[in-house]
Amino acid sequence: MTTDRKLKFAIFGNVYQAKKSASIQKILSILNERSAEVIFDKEFYEFLVNSQRLSVKADGVFDNDDFDADIVISMGGDGTFLKAASHVGAKDIPVMGVNMGRLGFLADVSPAGIERAIDSIYKNNFKVERHTVIGVKSQNGQITEYSYALNDIAVLKRDDASMISIRACVDGEYVVTYRADGLIVSTPTGSTAYSLSNGGPIVAPQAGVLCLTPVAPHSLNVRPIVVPDTAEITIKVESRNHNFLVAVDGRSARCDEGQTLTICRAPYDIKIIKRHGQKYFHTLHEKMMWGADTR
Repeated sequence: MTTDRKLKFAIFGNVYQAKKSASIQKILSILNERSAEVIFDKEFYEFLVNSQRLSVKADGVFDNDDFDADIVISMGGDGTFLKAASHVGAKDIPVMGVNMGRLGFLADVSPAGIERAIDSIYKNNFKVERHTVIGVKSQNGQITEYSYALNDIAVLKRDDASMISIRACVDGEYVVTYRADGLIVSTPTGSTAYSLSNGGPIVAPQAGVLCLTPVAPHSLNVRPIVVPDTAEITIKVESRNHNFLVAVDGRSARCDEGQTLTICRAPYDIKIIKRHGQKYFHTLHEKMMWGADTR
């Protein structure tokens, strides 16, 4: 059934991809033909207008999370998608990712498929997946901005520091003290990101678990651990230079040692638009050449 109501789209984009303006113009043309209301993230709008000298018809411009819409469109790679998701937060707005980059697990609509994807939205011919979000809070309140992650939260040593000591507990039960360069707590969505590059498992999106993956552990008998996503994970870090980094979906802040960090599931999920017939394991085969025999 085709919807005849006027839809409002909020658009986020990558301000470092100057050569992708043709795709941006294409999607704006398609939305204009549908008489859609289109609003832009301020940073992306100024990039298009001032840096790219594009004529952009916008019904509004917003800062950060000061917006409301029916659909959010992220134009870029997975990094842009994570930024958009962080600003959507608890708004419960579905997000569609247009892949302007290379790999694109989250941003999985190709520029060539934009028109078909928009058409499916207007025909209500799409599915919405709910993806787990995790949050972190610090005992002394040092972590205030960007405290929620769709992919992962990591505690990491500073660039010039020795390995750090990370005492981890799950639901109050002591697990292990990692001597490592860091520890990643990832959602199923983030299992194919930083965690995977450190030997963590691939986890299907709706598995209902979190994964603790050490970064360059000193001991070879320390391996990733999978726990229920209902668990509360507490972490205490000791470091020779008395501080460390907390990275929330790649955005890092410095924290002082000695405090307790608490990581647990957020009170909301992120809704991601997927095409009907799109299969997770097919995406693994396509994006990662999963199981391919290259001999």
